[in-house]
Amino acid sequence: MTERDELRPHLILPVGTQVVSAVEVRDSRGNLLCPAGAVGVVVKAPADGTHSYRVRLPSGQEVSLARRALSVRKHAQREDFAEAARPAAELWQHIVFRCVVGSQAYGLSHEGSDVDRRGFYLPLADLHWSIYGVPEQLEDSAAQETYWEVQKFLTMALKANPNVIECLYSPLVETSTPLVDELLANRQRLLSRMIYQTYNGYVLSQFKKLEQDLRTKGALKWKHAMHLIRLLYAGIAGMEEGEIPLAVPEEQRALLLSIRRGEVPWAEVDALRLDLHRRFDRAQGSTPLPEHPDYAWANAWLLRARRSAL
Repeated sequence: MTERDELRPHLILPVGTQVVSAVEVRDSRGNLLCPAGAVGVVVKAPADGTHSYRVRLPSGQEVSLARRALSVRKHAQREDFAEAARPAAELWQHIVFRCVVGSQAYGLSHEGSDVDRRGFYLPLADLHWSIYGVPEQLEDSAAQETYWEVQKFLTMALKANPNVIECLYSPLVETSTPLVDELLANRQRLLSRMIYQTYNGYVLSQFKKLEQDLRTKGALKWKHAMHLIRLLYAGIAGMEEGEIPLAVPEEQRALLLSIRRGEVPWAEVDALRLDLHRRFDRAQGSTPLPEHPDYAWANAWLLRARRSAL
């Protein structure tokens, strides 16, 4: 049985589902009725997960199989392919950019703050070109680390994804290469007025969730509220100055920390958000940022990165 099937033991497979036997079945005289790996079709499903399925084999023979002794054929094929690929362990060795983001980079950390690391990896050409390909993202939740495949990272930056843009402006770079240094030196080429949409849009959607939590649970995630206000400050600075500051200015730091501690009434936090949205609107009218990022430069850089992985 596959890992996917193990996660759904309570689901009854419907009649007509193609399955694969994980075990062989023999009759009372030892004759082989069903070899392990045989394909069949469910012709009778049990009422619950404690009873067996009746499965018809291609020969017309029918056998009874417990749920743990069979897997859904399409799941087995997909997971067999994934098992053969398994490039993730090797990809961790090809991380070429690693930086610290989050509270540590903002200057808002305290003794118990996590250390959040982000960046990207540049897979070898053999991995990238193989039939297995490479995943777009590597993640270690326990270590608070997330890395994207280089093209995914670059595409997200060009779309003004706040998480990726902040990686480009992190003051805490731990791993880099000359190619990465070139990207960081030209990070302004990746910025555009799209940050007006992405930063504003993200904050709007997240504030709606906070308001819903307040209505339904009577509680707020004050740390999240603080980071949303901080994001608006950063986006406004980006529109006004053409740079995305990560380290919070001292005049904002005290206010943000007060919000995180829940010392600022929600009505005041929401009023501040609305005021910052208006500032964002004004900045959008006079920003030095271009309408679109420099796609041509980004593409040329990516091609150089790919060639370096040959």
